[in-house]
Amino acid sequence: MAGTRDPEATKARIFDAATDEFARYGIAGARVDRIARNAKANKQLIYAYFGDKEQLFRQVLDKTMLQVAASVTTDIEDLDEWIDQHIDYHREHPELLRLLMWEALELGPENASASEMRCGRYQEKRDKVEIAQGKGLMRGDMPSGQVLMLLMGMINYPLAVPQVTQFTLGPDLDPEVQRAWTKDAIRRIVAAEPGSGTEA
Repeated sequence: MAGTRDPEATKARIFDAATDEFARYGIAGARVDRIARNAKANKQLIYAYFGDKEQLFRQVLDKTMLQVAASVTTDIEDLDEWIDQHIDYHREHPELLRLLMWEALELGPENASASEMRCGRYQEKRDKVEIAQGKGLMRGDMPSGQVLMLLMGMINYPLAVPQVTQFTLGPDLDPEVQRAWTKDAIRRIVAAEPGSGTEA
């Protein structure tokens, strides 16, 4: 079978094929034989490398989270840049939000992948919000986690459910118009009150 002489290349092809498969069909609907065919890999090799189908899904999601962590900033003090990077990433990589939705539907919060890396990433984001609040760059009367959830929801929801976006905003919405509205709304929600900084 092609690629068996290079285990790392084979694993990379399996990850790519599995990412596409899980994003399309979820865990229950995914087929390991289809992943193997698309990866040009042996089906038994997939089980040997990754375990069962749910274990493979968890590893795919963890790798996808590593990829987004390496691609977008957590520095929220430049709010426009933070928003732009997240919108651009999700537009270019729609599989991330699809995988997260399948995780919610099929595993639920109690069985979600809670790797140290993943939990640490969200903690880092909350910490960066708190730093911005402490500098008076964001309103300080909301818990940092609530601020972060609002930001992620406003960015992610229109991209995660494009059909709802179309029903609500119309089929001819310019994505850049939506970006501008999202930025304006986020600024209005999280903007610090004048004089709310920590300076004496």
